[in-house]
Amino acid sequence: MLATTIHGPRDIRVEEVPDPTIKRPTDAIVRVVAGCVCGSDLWPYRGENPIQAGATIGHECIGVVEEVGGDVQQFRPGDFVIVPFCHCDNTCAHCEAGVQSACDNLSMTTSGQGELARVGQADGSLVAVDGGAPDAALVPSLLALTDVMPTGWHAAVSAGVAKGGSVVVVGDGAVGLCGVLAASVMGAETIIAMSRHEDRQRLATDFGATHVVAERDRAGAKAVKEITGGVGADAVLECVGTDQSMGTAFAVARPGATVGFVGVPHGVELPVGKMFQKNVALRGGIAPVRRYLPELLELVLDGRIDPGRVFDLTLPLADAPEAYRAMDERRAIKVLLQP
Repeated sequence: MLATTIHGPRDIRVEEVPDPTIKRPTDAIVRVVAGCVCGSDLWPYRGENPIQAGATIGHECIGVVEEVGGDVQQFRPGDFVIVPFCHCDNTCAHCEAGVQSACDNLSMTTSGQGELARVGQADGSLVAVDGGAPDAALVPSLLALTDVMPTGWHAAVSAGVAKGGSVVVVGDGAVGLCGVLAASVMGAETIIAMSRHEDRQRLATDFGATHVVAERDRAGAKAVKEITGGVGADAVLECVGTDQSMGTAFAVARPGATVGFVGVPHGVELPVGKMFQKNVALRGGIAPVRRYLPELLELVLDGRIDPGRVFDLTLPLADAPEAYRAMDERRAIKVLLQP
C-alpha cells in the first residue's frame, strides 16, 4: 500500500510499504477513506521526538472495514467506521473507569496517513456510522472525532468547564479550537481564546469564543485578568504542551481553578509553588477517545457541532510532504489527506 513515512527531521515521504495484516484475532484492517496530519505529528517532523527512519506515521483515520480477526463480533467487512487513535478493549478496569487511553490492551493507529490501517481491539475501539458511507460533507467532522474533537473535549472535561463559567483556551491549533467548541457546548458564558492568527481567531469566534487575546506571557495574562474582572478563569484548557503555554495556563487560572492539559508535554516544568499557593489543580492527559465518541457522534449527526471546520486544506495522500510543510509554517490549521 501507499503510506506516509518519516525518515528524519522534515523528511516526509509517500511510498510503498507492506500492507498491515491481522496479527491478533481481535484486530481489524480498515481501508482509509480520509486521514490527516495532527499537530502532534509535527514534534517528530521537527526533530523534537525520536524517529525510526522509514516508519509509517499518522494516527487519525476513518474508513471501511476490510478484514476482521476471528474474535471480532461486532464489525464486518463493509462497515463504515470511526477509528479512535488509541485502541482499547473497552472492558478492562481502566476502560470501565473512563480512562480508555490507559487500557490494559492499548495500541495506537500507526498508518492513518496511508491506504490501510490496523486497529487493535476492534470490538472495543471502533464506532460504526449507521447507514454506511456518509455524505462527503460529513467526512471532515467524522474524521475530527478520531482525535482532535475528543481531545479538546477531554481538556474541557478535565478542567471542569461549567455552564455560566469562564474559560481560557491556551493554543489555537485544531485541538485548542475544538476546546473552544467544547466549552461552548458545555454552556460556558465567557470563553477566551488565546490566539495571534486572524484565521484561527475567526474560527474560534465562530466556535463560540466571546473574547480573543493575542498577547502572550504577562501581557496575555493581564488581558485575561481584565476580561474576568481581575479574577482569572474558572477553567483553563492547555492545548499546546510547551513550558510557555503551561506557564500561561497557570497564570490565567483563578484560585481554586483546574487546568485541563492535553498538549503533549515537551520541556514542561510545573509551577508547583504557584499551584500550591493558589490551590490550582492539573488534570488531563491522553484523551480517552472511545469514552466520548458516542456523545460527540450524536452531536455531529444532529448538526449541533461541525468540528470538521478545523480542516482548512485538503490534499491527496501523495502530497503529504506539502501537508506537513503547510502546518509547520502555519499556512494551514489542519490538513485532510485523501488516499
